[in-house]
Amino acid sequence: MVANDNDATKQIFSRCLLNCLHVGLWRCYIRFISKGNENKGVEGRDETKKAFEFMLYHIGTDIASGPLWMEYISFLKSLLATTVQEESQRMTNVRKAYQKAILIPTHHVEQLWKDYENFENSVSRALAKGLLAEYQQKYISARAVYRERKKLCDEIDGNKLAVPPTGSLKEEQQCSAWRRLLAFEKGNPQRIDSASSGKRVAFTYEQCLMYLYHYPDIWYDYATWHVGNGSVDSAIKVFQRALKALPDSEVLRYAYAELEECRGGIQGSKKIYENLLRNSSTATALGYIQFLRFIRRTEGVEAARKFFSEARKSPNCTYQVFVAYAMMAFCLDKDPKVAHNVFEAGLKRFMHEPAYILEYADFLCRLNDDRNVRALFERALSLLPPEESTEVWNRFIKFEQTYGDLTSMLKVEQRRKEALSRTGEEGSTALEGSLLDVVSRYSFMDLWPCSSRDLDHIARQEWLAKNMNGKSERAFIAQPSGFDKNSFGQGENIKSLASSAKIVRPDLSRMVIYDPRQKPGSGYFMNSMMPGVPSMPGAVQHNAITGSASKSIDDALRYMSPTLVSFVVQLPAVNGPSPDVDMVISALLQSDIPSGINDSSLPFSHPSSAFPGSSATGDVPALIKGRPALNGPTSRSSRPLLPNKRNEPERQEDDENVPVNRPLQKDIFRMRQMKKARTLNSGQAGSTSGGSGALAGELSGSTE
Repeated sequence: MVANDNDATKQIFSRCLLNCLHVGLWRCYIRFISKGNENKGVEGRDETKKAFEFMLYHIGTDIASGPLWMEYISFLKSLLATTVQEESQRMTNVRKAYQKAILIPTHHVEQLWKDYENFENSVSRALAKGLLAEYQQKYISARAVYRERKKLCDEIDGNKLAVPPTGSLKEEQQCSAWRRLLAFEKGNPQRIDSASSGKRVAFTYEQCLMYLYHYPDIWYDYATWHVGNGSVDSAIKVFQRALKALPDSEVLRYAYAELEECRGGIQGSKKIYENLLRNSSTATALGYIQFLRFIRRTEGVEAARKFFSEARKSPNCTYQVFVAYAMMAFCLDKDPKVAHNVFEAGLKRFMHEPAYILEYADFLCRLNDDRNVRALFERALSLLPPEESTEVWNRFIKFEQTYGDLTSMLKVEQRRKEALSRTGEEGSTALEGSLLDVVSRYSFMDLWPCSSRDLDHIARQEWLAKNMNGKSERAFIAQPSGFDKNSFGQGENIKSLASSAKIVRPDLSRMVIYDPRQKPGSGYFMNSMMPGVPSMPGAVQHNAITGSASKSIDDALRYMSPTLVSFVVQLPAVNGPSPDVDMVISALLQSDIPSGINDSSLPFSHPSSAFPGSSATGDVPALIKGRPALNGPTSRSSRPLLPNKRNEPERQEDDENVPVNRPLQKDIFRMRQMKKARTLNSGQAGSTSGGSGALAGELSGSTE
């Protein structure tokens, strides 16, 4: 526009104007049209008027479109009228523009209403009274809606670019803000006619897609909204635009094909499926399955069989395609023979897939063909590696629980234990019987032969037994407590849950046992030479640093309460840089931690030993001898009775309720009383040192 290249400007506007519903871009467009038509007379004014109407039709409902309406009204007022008829027509056009503008909740709705009042009063006060009374309630409604609309629009970031979703918090917040605005517009809060309300909703969707262009759920919601309003053609156009924006979206193609099929466009739907399978990024096994079902619905059995014969040759044809077609032939065509042949054909290619074996076994169970089911299990288990056969063994046991007798059931369970013991997942304990086996055999659906607490206890004990046998470093996280009955299926062997979990474990061949005493002061809970605290087994002794390590441990334990020290002492040995959490919890649950401990049994539990440098006799260190000791030993008998104080038994009860290592607070009032007592004692005593000792004793005893 600055270079006056009108052709290039028109080309840019033709490409982006309808796709970018932004007020700034449209104002730029109207200035370009007005500038090009300002010297063309009546014809130019008509072109400019059409451009204004075109602009307001597409973006006139925007919350920021107030300036556009004001520019349009100013343009109408500026038109010259040479006759009375032209003047009347001009005034009518201005009045209609005002009446449309004040019904739209924009930022300038109040200013537009004031301008409309001035306009009507300038034309005819008698006519203005009736017109203003008619539109005042509509204006009030628009203003109320604007206030709610503004709150929702303020949450939207207008500078956000249309990028594929990354799952960030800001993106989720923006998506939620747009959804709230869409829900607000769909509710038609202004109670206008359905056509105008639908136009506002469509405009809001178009604006939303400017920012959420790569969100398939927004495209789908927009299309389904059109379908709900009876505009299927508009929904199809939305789907076509969506596939151009997201060509690799498989789910949008299914939704589009479903819409075409629902309205009777079989050929259009088939074309969508064919394009889906031509695209390398969307030509998946699921695409073949859905197209196979579509052909069976629309063209019949023979067409579906022909397509399956071609699809099985594709490299994208997996075992799921065989299962889908076999079940289609069994359930829809009522032809179990064809289904059996399809399963047998797939068995040659997918014998290594445990999921395919299980689907084939379920099909044979529906036919009550228990003989072939056993043959299938035996054939599959002879070819599958033991680490991949866990689920097949579980289903085999479940089958025997339903179709077999007790002898066959126990035999299969024993074979399973022997097979899984070779995988190393259960080791020697796999060959041992467990009460969980009995629970598995005698449970049915949601009925269990034991309570939840018993099941939890049995599972915990079995898990602990496995880990106590030297497998704690390989233990998996498998709910040692809190078993939920609903997490197990009918007759499923509960013990197999542990062995079926494929867990990547670290290489422990070069692991060095961690010892914090290699760095003095870095560890607190390794072996110490402290009397009264038993040494923890499993630690490597380093005599060179035992003294410094013990000193740091003593200093740390002095700050702990006796109960916490008792807790630390009962912790099990640490075999590596970090202990097994479940084993620690289990050991602590089985131990008895007292609520209190005798202070005299621990040399570090004396209150005075909390200060570094204090002696074993409880003397206050030299660093604090210069001030009154607040927690030292005192003689209560030497303290005079003070008025307005509680009795000694009451204070003693309060002192007993205070924790041992709780810091004492300074009592200013009591210190003043002690100051008075010091004066009395100093008068009676013969020396200053005696008075000082009495003061120290009285003050420390009063704050005890």
